[in-house]
Amino acid sequence: MSIDALTLLAPLTGWVVPLSEVPDPVFAGGMMGEGVAIEPADGRVYAPCAGTISQLAKTGHALTLSSDAGADILIHVGIDTVLLNGAGFTARVREGQRVAVGETLIEFDADRVAQGAKSLQTVVLVVNGDAFAPASLGLGRVEGGETALMSVNPRGQTSDEAALSASGEALLAQATVRHGGGLHARPSALVQAAAKPFAARVEVRFGGRSAKAASVVGLMRLGTDEGDTVEVSAQGADAAAALAAVVAAIETVTTVPEPTPTPAVPQAAQQGPRFAGVCAAPGLAVGTLVRLDHGLPELAETPAGADAEFTRLASALASVREQIDAMVHGARARGLTQQADIYSAHLALLDDPELAATAENSVANGMAAGAAFRQAVQVQADELRALDNPLLRERVSDLNDIARQVLTQLAGGRLPEPELAEQSILLADDLAPSELTRLPRERVAGFVTAQGGATSHVAIIARAMGIPALVAAGDGVLGLPAGREVVLDAAAGLLDAEPEAATLSEARQRLALLRDQSARRFAAAHDPALSRDGVRVEVAANIGSLADVEEAVRCGADGVGLLRTEFLFLERDSLPNAAEQRDSYQAIVDALAGKTAIIRTLDVGGDKSLPYLPLPPEPNPALGLRGIRSGFARPEVLEAQLEGLLSVKPLARCRILLPMITDVAELIAVRALIDQIAAQLGVTERPEVGVMIEVPSAAVLADQLSEHADFLSIGTNDLTQYALAMDRCHPGLAAQIDGLHPALLRLVKLTVDGAARHGRWVGVCGALASEPAAVPVLVGLGVAELSVGAALVPQIKAQVRELSVDQCRQEALAMLGLPSAQAVRERVAAVWPQP
Repeated sequence: MSIDALTLLAPLTGWVVPLSEVPDPVFAGGMMGEGVAIEPADGRVYAPCAGTISQLAKTGHALTLSSDAGADILIHVGIDTVLLNGAGFTARVREGQRVAVGETLIEFDADRVAQGAKSLQTVVLVVNGDAFAPASLGLGRVEGGETALMSVNPRGQTSDEAALSASGEALLAQATVRHGGGLHARPSALVQAAAKPFAARVEVRFGGRSAKAASVVGLMRLGTDEGDTVEVSAQGADAAAALAAVVAAIETVTTVPEPTPTPAVPQAAQQGPRFAGVCAAPGLAVGTLVRLDHGLPELAETPAGADAEFTRLASALASVREQIDAMVHGARARGLTQQADIYSAHLALLDDPELAATAENSVANGMAAGAAFRQAVQVQADELRALDNPLLRERVSDLNDIARQVLTQLAGGRLPEPELAEQSILLADDLAPSELTRLPRERVAGFVTAQGGATSHVAIIARAMGIPALVAAGDGVLGLPAGREVVLDAAAGLLDAEPEAATLSEARQRLALLRDQSARRFAAAHDPALSRDGVRVEVAANIGSLADVEEAVRCGADGVGLLRTEFLFLERDSLPNAAEQRDSYQAIVDALAGKTAIIRTLDVGGDKSLPYLPLPPEPNPALGLRGIRSGFARPEVLEAQLEGLLSVKPLARCRILLPMITDVAELIAVRALIDQIAAQLGVTERPEVGVMIEVPSAAVLADQLSEHADFLSIGTNDLTQYALAMDRCHPGLAAQIDGLHPALLRLVKLTVDGAARHGRWVGVCGALASEPAAVPVLVGLGVAELSVGAALVPQIKAQVRELSVDQCRQEALAMLGLPSAQAVRERVAAVWPQP
């Protein structure tokens, strides 16, 4: 049986203002509930509905009225009026008293209260928002006890939703989960971000459970896996758009960051002083064992009053949110996409409405802020532990990481920094991303944990930072005393806690050789990469931000071979305009000090999406609106980007690269658009325009494309998936998606030959260019430029200098006739063995 909506009358005479305008972050931010505020014209508070006084402040400045329908209405007169200690207030009711609508509840001396308080604005809130949803009936003057102020509906029946229900319609759709591992933390954060811009209430249902699209943990609790079909419902004024955005987010293709290794068997982990575990990040390290315990601050268990505890909790959450947001932007600026995604997932967990509601309800019931938040996190952690999904159980460490940061803020400061050795090997039960990243990288040689997994977020960050890491080494490892020198061979899955002198000596020699080799390569990084027979190969850098340019220049890159412009569009609520883009591109070109930047136009769609640029749901996004196709679908986006690019000076240092071109007609259309925009800007010069070879048709038509393009750049990641018909984001196919497959090599040869007919050069900016085994093959097929991660430039240049291009050509042409990628790799290993 449905419950009728409750209409609240104005409890005061005055003027209604939005809650967001109240000069208190706890109220304005909705921490205590949703509702409105009233600027009072007199000093009398009336009952907005019939009900029972469930709470009355001793100072008489606030009370909670529980309606017969169960909605709890908080009326709080003024801001910081608790500090008046009751002066100016007279309560006309008592706790537990039954009141009728319009009955006087509180009288106050408005002049006296106004002199001692920050503001007289009085908030009227529904504090049990998990069960009831208020909707303002408008602003303007109201009469206390007479004018209708708010409609309060049971959850699932907000004002917009009630309108939809009245018409008998709720928008429904089915979506197939395309995320590797299902809706775990980062995919759930993507769904949350897709739902955020809309007012509609969106829910996702699976297996008899339902979750709000705004709740990351709720989505994870559904227990979905890749390929599962879920039902999505949306109700509200913008339900259709919200439904499409959430479905698209669910069907966005992502992959589990790394295949999960076979876990170590804990009881067999220790063999004398040697401990076995799972390699989370390969590498060798010699260092001093440093114990890193999860220190939690001591927090007061006795609350200082609900208002004070709400304020403390709101302040702590805001501080942690600011810190994590800075980490997201810092990672984006450095082009560290995986790290940025992890931090974004943490931000989404922190903003989970279910987590906030649980903590707030506990505070409202008399619990201190720290205890309330710790308990709320524990509830969600227990629910994730109960799921039969190792990937989701690993997210418990992320929740605990967030709790640790919030509790630290509530305690008023940072945890003490551990005393690190010059080269420390950290030892802990488990590690969280924030614990690792807050330590100075130069003093962390590696880490070992008793628990954890290779797909944990801290493992992903360790791999990205190049920190050797061993996880799941068993509880026995925690008994090791700090301060001893150990050898960590993470690639072998071993920690030697009592290394013999010969073992230490051998490990140090290996490390010394690696350091010497790296130093020699870096010293020669600014020299050209000339092969033994005098052929120069350009070695450029793939970058994703202005910050990456400095690293590219420092590492000796010959230029930027691929600037991914997506960084300009991330972490925003709207599209950047042409002027903003121009400034960013200009800064990058200036930082290159005369070298050239190849700048790719926006590449979204498929496995890449922007919440504020929703594309229609597609049954196969990888074959839909991707790259230049999305630019044609949203011409205003492409035109603004081209305008920004054409405004760079000198324009000769800026080359434009077009993604996902399939034939000449698309290239000609973009060239015509460039001419049109240049004419509007009064620009007579034209930049070089290149085409990304990412689909087989482009490789086959390379001769036609080269007639209109100035250069070609092969994106081997996409070219591989399209040529082999294997989704590059499918974890089960990861081992078979190999860019050294003979079919791919033949497409590279077709591209180079087609370009040569018109005197054009060909580069490779995909992941294959960064793979040492592929370098001699690509050079032998005639590739003139390799664009790699900035840190790899010295290594790739050094490798080119050891090659004979003539030999590479002979071997590469012979490899075109081999039957498999494995056969190619075996031949490469025989001819050019890697150290």
